[in-house]
Amino acid sequence: MTITIDGSHGEGGGQMIRTSIALSAITGIPVNIKNIRAKRCNPGLSAQHLKAILACTEMCNAEVTGAELGSSEVEFIPKKIHGGKFSINIGTAGSTALILQTLIPVAIHAPDPVKFQISGGTNVKWSMDFEYMQHIFGHYMKSIGIDYHIQIEKRGFYPKGGGKILVKIKPGTPTSLQLTKRGKFQRIDVRAISESRLESKDVCARELKGFSTILKPNHEFVEYHNADSIGTSMHAHAHYENCKLGSSVIGDIKISAEQLGKKCATQLKKQIDSGACIDEWMADQILPYMAFTGSGKIHVAHITQHTETNIHVIEKFLPIKFNIDKENNIISVKKL
Repeated sequence: MTITIDGSHGEGGGQMIRTSIALSAITGIPVNIKNIRAKRCNPGLSAQHLKAILACTEMCNAEVTGAELGSSEVEFIPKKIHGGKFSINIGTAGSTALILQTLIPVAIHAPDPVKFQISGGTNVKWSMDFEYMQHIFGHYMKSIGIDYHIQIEKRGFYPKGGGKILVKIKPGTPTSLQLTKRGKFQRIDVRAISESRLESKDVCARELKGFSTILKPNHEFVEYHNADSIGTSMHAHAHYENCKLGSSVIGDIKISAEQLGKKCATQLKKQIDSGACIDEWMADQILPYMAFTGSGKIHVAHITQHTETNIHVIEKFLPIKFNIDKENNIISVKKL
């Protein structure tokens, strides 16, 4: 049996590739993905999607056809997953976080611990940045009992990338996530990160100043790093008794440092004002782990098209059913 995925379904982006390849490796069911990223202005496989497929191919000794840049169709036939050390160089400023979206679910199903060394973009547009993967994604991995450790060796901004992260994962079975109540508010942390050549312009302090006009943080952090490209980013998260809500933004020459800070704060305030336990970016990422347990209920800030598309793919591979309560932004899952 081979599962066929139409890559033009729903939001029609790269997440369908990442989830399909990961679940194929985990279930042992071959997958054929057609119309890859059909709704994007540059359809087909990009470097980061290709590298994720090739890394997963190595992890489970898969047979793969169509794995080349620009390809609109891929067939992936997995074999047995194994642990060990894996080195992945995207070769561009492609997102290291998006690579991990494919590899982490597979790694927790390996028989032995897994280590990834990934080179590429660590703080780039259209993806979660390193701070989000550390503070928000990492928080929820810990919440469901997954031993996940991530560290950064070098920052990678657009266009050269050149960043490097190290990730260690121990195999494990996730626990059910029941998260509909935040508990008491604790604090807001905000972190401004810039390439060292921007220090003379006081970019980080200006970002924090902009942030503070919208939200008052309890803790502020400033980081300047040497990198191959000049860039800046900002990450903030709100701590509650039972959860964390995050917000990450990447600098753009079209907006000032102060405006970037305001954007980060406005995004986080939107998540806070929603009353939810899980922000809109984590909502779709936690779904495969909920599916592995076959139980759970979460209150999310917003049910995005990314979330609905991910559910569509997951339900093709696993004997589970998600229920979406759009009125209350509640997602639950049960075994079939």
